[in-house]
Amino acid sequence: MKILDSIALLLVVIGAVNWGLIGFFQYDLVSALFGNMTAATRVIFALVGIAGLYSISFFARDRVVIDEK
Repeated sequence: MKILDSIALLLVVIGAVNWGLIGFFQYDLVSALFGNMTAATRVIFALVGIAGLYSISFFARDRVVIDEK
């Protein structure tokens, strides 16, 4: 699962950087690299979306709590 978590996190970061570029500079890096709504662009957007949904599970995972005395 650690590998899947790392891949999901990487895709979420890629998506966040792309959205930041869109928000600040009106520049869509994924579309610039792979074409405007080509099959490759759609696959990348879909993978980023799935990774984002999977990453929601990070909030529900058990956290190690150190008992302070």
